Formats: sequence, C-alpha cells, structure tokens
Amino acid sequence: MMKMVLFLFCFASVLTLSVSESKSVVSLKPHALDSFDVGYIQMKGEQNCSYLVRIETSCSSPKFTSDEISIAFGDASGNQVYGPRLDDPVSRTFEQCSSDSFQIDGPCASPICYVYLYRSGSSDNKGWKPENVKIYGFNADPVTFTFNTSIPSDTWYGYNLCDTPAPSSSIQLSIQKWVLFVMVLGSVFSIWM
Repeated sequence: MMKMVLFLFCFASVLTLSVSESKSVVSLKPHALDSFDVGYIQMKGEQNCSYLVRIETSCSSPKFTSDEISIAFGDASGNQVYGPRLDDPVSRTFEQCSSDSFQIDGPCASPICYVYLYRSGSSDNKGWKPENVKIYGFNADPVTFTFNTSIPSDTWYGYNLCDTPAPSSSIQLSIQKWVLFVMVLGSVFSIWM
C-alpha cells in the first residue's frame, strides 16, 4: 500500500510540474514601448544591409491615412534599423486592404527579433491599423509580426521577441520532464517488485 502511495505522489508531482509550466506561457501581443530613443540608432558594424519591409494594412483600417508612419526594427545584438516617414499620401500608401513595400538600408541585423511602428497624426484610436509587418533581411529567413490593431498615436508600438526563449528549449524541458518521470516510475517499480 505504501508503495502505491509513493507512486501516486511521484506521478502527481510530475503532472503538477507540467501544469505549472503551461501557465507561464505568455500570449504575445504588440505593446507600447515606454521609452525609445531613435537618436541611439546607429551602426554596430561596418557593414550596411538592405531590407525589404512589407506592411499590409487591414481591411478594417480607415480607407486612407494622413498620419506619419515610421518603423524601427533590429536584433538582440543592438543593431537597429530606422525607417522615418514611410507614409506618402500622394502615392496612396497605407490605404485600406493594401500592401506596401519599402527598401530600408541600415546595419546588418540578424535575426530580426523586434519591430516597432510609430504613428503621428489623428489622436483617436481609430487611426491606421496594420495587419502585419514582414521583414526580409540579411542572412535570415523573413520574419512576420502580426498587429491587426490600431497603432496608438505618438508612441512606439510593436513587439520585442529578443528575450523570448526559443521553441527548442521548451521541447528540451518537456523531454527532461519525461525522462525524470520515467526514472521515477522505474525506481518506484523496482522498489515495488
């Protein structure tokens, strides 16, 4: 009877560990950046790279925008690329249900792990609404950031995924837990037998 209680205790411990870990998973959504100094953006290396940035405007965005739109993106090493004033009302950029592409030059950043958009214009929350931003960069696969929300006026708004653990580390953690479970289970059965 005591062996069965020990077995159930070990099994419950491993299950509790799994449930605790799943609660720590964070839903990634765009957010406002408290402080961002565009003046800091500089080249970390001697090399410059060219990026293709494709921004899709949502079909639920206003028909057109007269807002000023800028972008900043980069990598975890501090390489930052800045694209000021991407908007151009004459060429009809950022119209509802449209896709606009820009070539932006800057320091070689790889892999791109953050992007922030800046909108300056009408102060209401019904301003320009990007669907997603896709960046084709230097020496890396393209990366897509999904917004699907209006960008607040006069603030940098977007994603910073630089500190997010890679999926492989969570897979390794799951494997480690299963190995631990099998070892505990084996120990319990060897004592029981």
